[in-house]
Amino acid sequence: MAFSSLRVGIVGASGYTGGELIRILLHHPDVELSFLYSRRHGGKPLSWLHPDLLGDCEMRLTNEWQPEVDILFLALGHGVSRSFLQHHPLPDSTHIIDLSRDFRPPYADTGFVYGLPEYHRERIQRAERVANPGCFATAIQLALLPLAVNGLLDNDIHVHAVTGSTGAGKSLKETTHFSRRYSNVSIYQPFQHPHLPEIEHTLAQIQPEPSRKIWFIPMRGNFTRGIYASVYTRLSCSGVSSLYREYYAPHPFVHLTSAIPDLKSVINTNKAILYVQESGDRVLVVSVLDNLIKGAAGQAVQNMNLMFGLPETRGLQLKSLGY
Repeated sequence: MAFSSLRVGIVGASGYTGGELIRILLHHPDVELSFLYSRRHGGKPLSWLHPDLLGDCEMRLTNEWQPEVDILFLALGHGVSRSFLQHHPLPDSTHIIDLSRDFRPPYADTGFVYGLPEYHRERIQRAERVANPGCFATAIQLALLPLAVNGLLDNDIHVHAVTGSTGAGKSLKETTHFSRRYSNVSIYQPFQHPHLPEIEHTLAQIQPEPSRKIWFIPMRGNFTRGIYASVYTRLSCSGVSSLYREYYAPHPFVHLTSAIPDLKSVINTNKAILYVQESGDRVLVVSVLDNLIKGAAGQAVQNMNLMFGLPETRGLQLKSLGY
């Protein structure tokens, strides 16, 4: 059911993801921003936290609970969303999109649909509560979905992926200091990244393979935004590029390229670009996206559009950055 004007609330408006949600939704033709909740910064102008929005939005942040909205976005830290909802009741009519991992698989019986549109589009269209996927999880799953649905993931999967500093959130950490991050690259949480369980859960739903492992090496890059993931595995067949073209034909934000993509090709867009290369019995898939948009806020708006019967691309035809 489409609405002429959706009343939207954002909880966690001060963070990187919350800021991206605001920037996108300010220009969404079917949205009215009702409130921007921040427990610590209530009463302050939005431009105090996000100076680039000076002149674009005169709203102030609030720490007063205003539950009467059509949809609530939770852009909170991991482990906070579940507690927030327990202490802030909502009307049954309010839809929810949570951008933390609190309600993502493999957590059972949460009442949330996993919001990967390229896999769960029909379920999202019927959903009232959606758990937005993680940024790494989005990039990696998009690289593997066509292989999984065709029953081709019978061997271990190797992933090497690098993310920008905004993937670590806005809270200050030693590894996000400019002096530490600049001209530097480092590995973190090898084989144990918290996005792995949702990736493994999705693949197990599509193609159960108990002996298959995902060997994921995440890296911190010396740039602010974007994910560049290279994914490779051994296959028992060839000619899989056509499977990718067929699978993603109905999905407006995933694009295949015949040239190895640059990260800047996707920055400030809701696009994911995939490159597929076969070499003998192995296939390499390069997957690039903007971690704050297709990996977070943009995908959340894409899910909102699906939930309310709006065109999937509404409000998401964003200007890319060429340089």
